Amino acid sequence: MADEEKQAEVTEESSESSGGGGLKMILIIAVIMIVEGAGLYVILSKMGGPKAIEASELAGLEDSGEEAPVEVELLKERFQNMQTGRVWEWRVEIFLRVRTKNLAEITRLQERDAATLKEGVALIFRRAHDRHLREPDLATITRQVTTYLNEQFGVDPDGIPFIDRVIIPECKGFPADG
Repeated sequence: MADEEKQAEVTEESSESSGGGGLKMILIIAVIMIVEGAGLYVILSKMGGPKAIEASELAGLEDSGEEAPVEVELLKERFQNMQTGRVWEWRVEIFLRVRTKNLAEITRLQERDAATLKEGVALIFRRAHDRHLREPDLATITRQVTTYLNEQFGVDPDGIPFIDRVIIPECKGFPADG
């Protein structure tokens, strides 16, 4: 019985000391975190914080005056392709990126040769392999259309092709025989 009383006293003492020790540990950690936060605040405030950034216009860009690029719609049409053995109809929209100084000449040539341009692009789509029409970036078709249009439009007086870039934002195919 005496042993049991001694063990009960030892258990009470250890629980009292561990309870007080846990509270001390929490207080010590809290004080350390407060000191650390205050130290970081002082250091960062001494550094001055982030610098202010001023926006300015960049000089020498080509997007000004006669060299500014302009997008012109070439055509919005549906073309057929039967290379897979089935009839597919491709809904296509093509734009041209040209320089502002060449815009008048491009629109004049577009109006004059509208049917010829449409026929040439239609032939490219009719002859195209299915894998070329399904490329994510349409690199092959874009390259073929660019080459064809550069042959049709030629070069400007500076010796630079009239067309900077061919843009095909829409090229969707649907089975037409279904």
